[in-house]
Amino acid sequence: MPSVVHILVLAAGASSRMRGCDKLVQPIQGQPILRRVAEQALATGAPVFVTLPPASEPRRAALAGCRASLVEVPDAAEGMSRSIIRGLAAVSACDPGPQDGVMILPADMPGFTTGALADLISRFRAEPGLVWRGSTTEGTPGHPAIFPRDLWSDLAKITGDEGGRSVLRRHADRVRLVPLPDRMAVLDLDTPEDWAAFLGRPAPSA
Repeated sequence: MPSVVHILVLAAGASSRMRGCDKLVQPIQGQPILRRVAEQALATGAPVFVTLPPASEPRRAALAGCRASLVEVPDAAEGMSRSIIRGLAAVSACDPGPQDGVMILPADMPGFTTGALADLISRFRAEPGLVWRGSTTEGTPGHPAIFPRDLWSDLAKITGDEGGRSVLRRHADRVRLVPLPDRMAVLDLDTPEDWAAFLGRPAPSA
């Protein structure tokens, strides 16, 4: 059986740097960024799971009719690690195979394309014992990263606001960087100023 890459979209953060706005429902070309990232992931044909925090009705509305599986993270305030751990539990409940992988995909990064995600998945399927991680063309490591099944137990032990950095460091010999176009692997939109710059608008007043 060919390996399957399960895509885990991390969308349970608090948008704490957005000064009262929810970054994941901000529109790009009329579509909330959360929906945009989820649809790009779904278009690869991979199973997609999206983590959500408590009281996340705007984010749920943004995903209305989306075929992704939604994963509740009641302890999301404890950090990104809780999204990964609860997301992995949901993926594991689907009886994944020993050669499967999980792609950790942040929801606040607008540059991802289906083609880039599909390329990472294809590389993993060819060599499922490696960790495949997106980078800039200059070699700066970024997102997303695909972790083989045997590393899921390591991911399940992370704590705090970590996205798997300790696992990547511990298994650096197995990490392969894949250059992605432009700033796709590192461009995230965390603040109103980030959004203004991305959309070509004047920076908002503080």
